[in-house]
Amino acid sequence: MMNVFVLDKDHKPLMPCGPARARKLLKAGRARVHKLQPFTIRIVDRSLADSVVQTVVVKVDPGSKETGIAVVREDEEETHHALYFINLKHRGAAIRDALTSRRQLRRGRRRRNLRYRAPRFLNRSKPKGWLPPSLQHRVDTTLSWVNRLRRLAPVSGIAQELVKFDTQRMQNPEISGVEYQQGELAGYELKEYLLEKFGRRCVYCAKSGVPLNVEHIVPKARGGSNRLSNLAIACVECNQKKGAKPIEEFLKGRPELLACVRKQLKTPLHDAASVNATRWALFNALSATGLPVRTGSGALTKFNRHCFGVPKEHWFDALCVGRINGVSYDSCMKVLNVSCTGRGTRTDKFGFPICHFMRTKRPHGVGLGDLVRMTVQNGKHPGIWTGRAFPSNDGSVVLILPEFRIKGRARNCSILSLSDGYGYRLIDSETAKPTSFGK
Repeated sequence: MMNVFVLDKDHKPLMPCGPARARKLLKAGRARVHKLQPFTIRIVDRSLADSVVQTVVVKVDPGSKETGIAVVREDEEETHHALYFINLKHRGAAIRDALTSRRQLRRGRRRRNLRYRAPRFLNRSKPKGWLPPSLQHRVDTTLSWVNRLRRLAPVSGIAQELVKFDTQRMQNPEISGVEYQQGELAGYELKEYLLEKFGRRCVYCAKSGVPLNVEHIVPKARGGSNRLSNLAIACVECNQKKGAKPIEEFLKGRPELLACVRKQLKTPLHDAASVNATRWALFNALSATGLPVRTGSGALTKFNRHCFGVPKEHWFDALCVGRINGVSYDSCMKVLNVSCTGRGTRTDKFGFPICHFMRTKRPHGVGLGDLVRMTVQNGKHPGIWTGRAFPSNDGSVVLILPEFRIKGRARNCSILSLSDGYGYRLIDSETAKPTSFGK
């Protein structure tokens, strides 16, 4: 079960209602379907002046890969009643990989026997508060959904979990005092520290008395960082032989050495670093909406979750953000899983185009990413199917469903909603299992 957003006849937001109430309004002709995702109806015979709205708050639990959003109703006793849950899945990793690939391709073109392209650097200034595109994407998509919910519900406030991760304590919970202040490299240079740590021997072949290089155990081409725990000492031959191979592939057949090298690695901190970098940018963006923004620490969210017996999920964390006296939610409530799909690519791994733009953006009236209902009469999967459309100029349309693909014709498709750059799917709130698609 999911609540339904309601608009008045002038497209002003009213209080959400239950699905049974929405069905009665639609059946009686008093409402029209305004939007499919999130499902919204528009009442044709009522205005905001004739209605009573309550205090509605949008609560955000920001994360690196996923952000939980909860739309709640706040009563006089500061108990928050859940009205709607959203799990927003970001694509920051895909953006980072795309930018890395573009940078490598440009460097490769400069080395080939092509028209000379002078390298550009130190000639493009960055504004104050600049964030990398992979991190700015998290801020922009979260803000975009908060603004969208403001158009669908009478939102009067925003709550954000303003969490900060202590990366040193995440690696060593017992660190304290001078060790906490100085760090592991106190009194050493990086390479000298690595030489002392590994006994001035190659970590792979144990050679000594030969030139030694600083080696990335997890290659930078595969997402490895320059953190000390990801660095080792290797001879030139082993360093070049390993290249960008994963450590598991390079040490295949040598499990003892692989286990020894893995002991040097520590838990990656990409997710914690991204949350730390974007927390104030998101707060400033939410404050710019003009609504009051309340904040709460991660410890307070955890305390509320344990105090009220709420499961550990992103949307439940959003429900428990801030100072509250209680929470209320329906255990059968569905969660709208929103995935940032992007706009696709038209180049191969070498940067050359693999296709050409179609002459029309919407061939035969169907656009890329539109939500359509297709009628299939023949083939392996006859029936009526709903999914995202991938059209072609010849009039064929492909629907990619979680289990399989279905191909049909554009004339047999009816458009339910236009593409907006997101993919939608319903999941259970407590089990986090996807709701199966059917005929």
